[in-house]
Amino acid sequence: MMVWRLNPITRKRLQRFRRIRRGFYSFAILLTLTVVSLFSNFLANRRAIVVSYEGTLYFPTFQYHDMATFAQQDEYGFDDVEADYLALQARFAADASNNWVLMPPVPFDPYEPDFDYAEPPPNAPDSRHWFGTDSQGRDVLARLLYGFRISILFAVTLVFVGQVSGTAIGSLQGFIGGRFDIYSQRFIEVWSTLPFLYVVILLATFFRPGFLLLLAIMALFEWIRMTYYMRTEMYREKTKEYCLAARSFGASRGRLIFRHLLPNCLTPLVTITPFAVVGAISALTALDYLGYGLPAPTPSWGEMIDQALASQNRDKLWLSIAPFSAISITLLLVTLIGESIREAFDPKQYAQYR
Repeated sequence: MMVWRLNPITRKRLQRFRRIRRGFYSFAILLTLTVVSLFSNFLANRRAIVVSYEGTLYFPTFQYHDMATFAQQDEYGFDDVEADYLALQARFAADASNNWVLMPPVPFDPYEPDFDYAEPPPNAPDSRHWFGTDSQGRDVLARLLYGFRISILFAVTLVFVGQVSGTAIGSLQGFIGGRFDIYSQRFIEVWSTLPFLYVVILLATFFRPGFLLLLAIMALFEWIRMTYYMRTEMYREKTKEYCLAARSFGASRGRLIFRHLLPNCLTPLVTITPFAVVGAISALTALDYLGYGLPAPTPSWGEMIDQALASQNRDKLWLSIAPFSAISITLLLVTLIGESIREAFDPKQYAQYR
């Protein structure tokens, strides 16, 4: 049975990264925030996590329950709509019964307006809405949390697809060379001249730019930059003595690429990836701000910035502070991780020739 193990040089690089405190702690914080954001439905939601009613447990997060289930009625006397769990919690507390409701820390979802017509939104932060509400009366903290999840998942997915594609194409260019390299490089040069923003605007005119469509459009351009680095690295490494020695011993092309060349060519991939994540988050935020990103009412940092910069909202400081702070902290953490990885994986520190 073969056990996959990290080679000694990779272990040394990871140990060096761990000793760089600013990068390691930033990675731990960002990873924790990402994992927490995956459970946003349990942190910010108008539905209760658990309801205990008449000796029966209900889990509204996973299943729909109407008002009739809990002997509720809305203001018009109907009971076939979804239960109001905040009102149910208040009723149980007033009755002093054995029934109880466990609500999320933020008992509002990012799409639900909540405001009093006597005080139209946006409303300043208070005990009900910790970060205030936006122009539609939606909870800002809930939209920040869901917006972080969308931004980080979008960026990581986009960068993964782009880096894998760019690594594969660039490695083939550098390893095969010849006409394949010439023709593919001319195609890349032509493709990279296409104006990305115009392509997005054009496609957004004919199609509704959902998550997957926007991801596919941006992935068409994300792989280009990585091909330059991998092509150069592959050209350089394949002429070194260790590769020529492996070739003279009859190593196959697959073994040359995956066993000898790629491990020594991946330093640019590892060091560039965090900065590519920064670029992906910034690009998504910019597109959402311009109105060509994710469709409304998707929780989006760019859309929140657009609201904050509207002329009628410029005196509502909480609308500006919240998204700008979230973006700044996220990009700072990713940048610190990138700088630390670049230092830990510096090719001048370690090399691998075998």
